[in-house]
Amino acid sequence: MKLYLRLLKFLNPHIRLLSLATFFMLLNSVATNGVSVSMVIPLVDKIIGGKQIVLPTKVPDFIQNIVNSINVMSTADLFKWLIWFLLVAFLLKEIFTFLQSYLMTDVSTRVLTDLRNKVYNKLLDFSLDFYTKEHAGNLVSRITYDTSIIQNSITEGLTTLVSQSFQVVVCLVMVFSVRAIYKIDWMLLILSMLVLPTLVYPIVRIGKKLKKISTSTQEQMGAVTTTLFETISGIRVVKAFGMEEYERNKFAKQNHGLYRLFMKSAKREQLIGPITEYIGVVCAALVLWLGGSKVVSGELSAGAFIAFLVSLMLMVRPFNQLSRVYSIIQKALAAAERIYNIMDTEATIKDMPNAVAIPVLKDRITFKNINFGYDSVPVLKDIGLEVKKGEVVAIVGPSGCGKSTLVNLIPRFYDPTRGEVLIDGRDIKSATLESLRGQVGIVTQETILFHDTIRANIAYGGQVASDEEIANAAKIANAHDFISKLPEGYNTIVGERGHRISGGERQRIAIARAVLRNESILILDEATSQLDMESEKLVQDALEKLMKGRTVFVIAHRLSTVKFATKIIVLDKGRIVETGTHEELLRKNGLYKRLYDLQFLEEETRSSEA
Repeated sequence: MKLYLRLLKFLNPHIRLLSLATFFMLLNSVATNGVSVSMVIPLVDKIIGGKQIVLPTKVPDFIQNIVNSINVMSTADLFKWLIWFLLVAFLLKEIFTFLQSYLMTDVSTRVLTDLRNKVYNKLLDFSLDFYTKEHAGNLVSRITYDTSIIQNSITEGLTTLVSQSFQVVVCLVMVFSVRAIYKIDWMLLILSMLVLPTLVYPIVRIGKKLKKISTSTQEQMGAVTTTLFETISGIRVVKAFGMEEYERNKFAKQNHGLYRLFMKSAKREQLIGPITEYIGVVCAALVLWLGGSKVVSGELSAGAFIAFLVSLMLMVRPFNQLSRVYSIIQKALAAAERIYNIMDTEATIKDMPNAVAIPVLKDRITFKNINFGYDSVPVLKDIGLEVKKGEVVAIVGPSGCGKSTLVNLIPRFYDPTRGEVLIDGRDIKSATLESLRGQVGIVTQETILFHDTIRANIAYGGQVASDEEIANAAKIANAHDFISKLPEGYNTIVGERGHRISGGERQRIAIARAVLRNESILILDEATSQLDMESEKLVQDALEKLMKGRTVFVIAHRLSTVKFATKIIVLDKGRIVETGTHEELLRKNGLYKRLYDLQFLEEETRSSEA
């Protein structure tokens, strides 16, 4: 319950709206049960039986005046006033029902919006190591499906909890009032009340099982969403390898598993209603058996007994609804646990308490005794490197030697497990992430474009740029010509991940984006490795323009493209094994020379086969 109370803290900003909705719930409860039960006695004893209503005990004057007015009315007049009274009372009831439902829906939707914003903002705060451990589909499931369950716990759960609790209170007041006024035997009331607690046991048992099932359902929903994401994003591979049938079977199996969990949950939820209603019938039968004899013997009026019985029966529905609330809350708690697993997770990379904006690079970047590993698996070992402003440093080596990891330390995508990265002698951990990343531009092997216009993708990170600035950046990136030939030019939608344009075109748009940002430090992570020779030439030319006046780190797949570097770093098994220019490293006849000769031989072989 602590978790649910924590969840309800999201209601704090909307407490006025919630209070107004609660007020209408109270009016609705009084209009529904209070009015209907109060009409039972005059309906039975006066209209049908023709008896004068006599209150056996002292009551407030306004009640006595109402009773006196009813007693002097003719049957026809009483019927007329009764009909008008019921029409007005139930009109108000329906108005109150609408207002409470509308306002509670507004409250719950606001809470859902706030919750999704908080989860989304938290996801943006996490560093890259978090996303290496979590499936995208599972995260999307939490921010969509799980939050919807929580919304339902407020829309239906909280509404029902408050409104039906009012109903129970009103019914209890009526039961005790009727008992007090008509001197109904206490034993009849006590026996009636003893039956009601038997409702609690099955509700609690079923609710606990529902929570476990709901947790499994949410996890299965995450698995289904993950499969959808992977299949849609990898549809080219699926079709290329003819794996449609495999993916169909995989999804059908997961979807069927989700169906079974839904039905397990539905079975238990649907059991609660019949159980509580039958217990209510047992209670009514007991009261009817015990009280009926008193009516027959004349010890109790039929109107008083029916009023007492109806008051008890009216409590069955609220208890039934409250049992549904318990099941809804249990499902919400399962969702809340998954949500708070994200909310309570601390980002590993964040601003230090005393972080300040770091000035633009003026002198050098230093890697001092750097060690790093993923989950205790060492990747970088004892890295010592100094890069002066304006240098172009190429980082080469076999696959998996730590090239990308090394450059990812500069914008603090990761922090070293030991050692420091310094800019002008200042540890970058003491800088704000915004100021640090604001001077680091990145063009990667996998170009990420968003499902938006070319204009928006180039301006990403600098949305205030003018059309002229965007066009100039595209010209430097050798992208303006092909963009201008598109039917909608810069307003062309590139599609998801940019798949409506070629790889070389995507890469040049990414370069234009980096040009527009105009950062002092530039990271090129195998930016031309997946391009054909014609596209590579255009991209390479654009990169050379981009690198002018910047401090550049180049990770190159093709060693022939790093000859221009002022310094080449050769990594092997996480260590720097060689440093020098292209010519110096060839003369050393070490790892760089072997890698270069191997690539040269491969390129010669491909050329001869072509």
